[in-house]
This record gives sequence, structure tokens and C-alpha cells, in this order.
Amino acid sequence: MEEQGLQYLAEAREATGLKIVTEVMDAASVELVAAYADILQIGARNMQNFHLLKAVGRCGKPVLLKRGIAATIAEWLHAAEYILNEGNYNVILCERGIRTFEEYTRNTLDLSAVGAIKHLSHLPVIVDPSHGTGKWRLVRPMAMAAVAAGADGLLIEVHPNPAEALSDGPQSLNPANFAALMEDVRELAAFLRRHSA
Repeated sequence: MEEQGLQYLAEAREATGLKIVTEVMDAASVELVAAYADILQIGARNMQNFHLLKAVGRCGKPVLLKRGIAATIAEWLHAAEYILNEGNYNVILCERGIRTFEEYTRNTLDLSAVGAIKHLSHLPVIVDPSHGTGKWRLVRPMAMAAVAAGADGLLIEVHPNPAEALSDGPQSLNPANFAALMEDVRELAAFLRRHSA
């Protein structure tokens, strides 16, 4: 929907107070997307689009950098360096699963990456168990495991009626399941003596 879609997101922000995180697909679109979004997302397919990484590095907005589907941890961190090198130090890394030989799940969620990033970098890392598994029934256990592994946040897809979602319905939680998960996450974070929102 291009700019009209961005305008709808801005309206939703005004109505709810929620911040907008949305994907930017190419360097030519960075200025437009940055005019509406609070955080620019670089999707897994663009993790190694170095012109785009440099452009978001210059835009002044925080960047959510998703791990490429076949990227090593070192390659992911090197991609972040392109953003940091342009003077933008507000980078959030997102583990969203990598491609392996496993076919039951959409991807293989690499939770060892959370500990590795915490050891190798100062950057915050969040986990996306929705894309990481592709199955809503696996979102809760993987979200809980991500919190236990030290993730700084979660990216979870929610839809009022996942069966009718135009995309990603099989990996989306309904609002009741999401609310129950957030309660469990808060309890786990408290048990682990970690802060949660």
C-alpha cells in the first residue's frame, strides 16, 4: 500500500499510542518510511543489502535488523556494523530462525544466538518465535525459552482471527493466547529477576 499504508500505521499510532515498527525494502524508500515509522525494520532477505544498511544508518531512526535466513552470527554482526559505521548506534538485533534441513517448522529458531550475541556485542537482541517456527502452538514454548536465554524482547504476531489472516495466520496467536503468554512471560522474568514490561 506504500505511503497510504504508512499513513494508516500513523493513524493507528495516534489512536493507540503504540510505536510503529515497519520494514523498509530499499534505500530509495528510507526517507519516506522514516517520516512515518518510529523504528525501521530490515527484513531477513535484506540483511546483506549493504546500500540499504548504510541508508538506514544515516536516517537517524532506530533500526531492527533481522537475521538472514542463512546468515552466521558473525555475518549478522557484520551487517549491523554497516549501520553503526554511519553513526546510528540504535540497532536492535532480531533472531527469527535460520534455514536448516528441518521441515516441520518454518525455520529453526536459534536460541543459542541470544547468548552468543550477549557475549560478542553490546547490542540488544529480541526473538521472533512466530517466524522462527511458523506454528502458533510453538510460539509460547519458544518465547519462554527466549526469555530464559536472555532475550531483551519478543516479536510475536497476533491476529483477532488467525484462520482469516491474509498472511502468517498459522503462526499468529489470537488475543486470548497472547494475553496468557504475556502473563507467563512476566512471571518467568520475575522468577529470573529480570525486568519486563
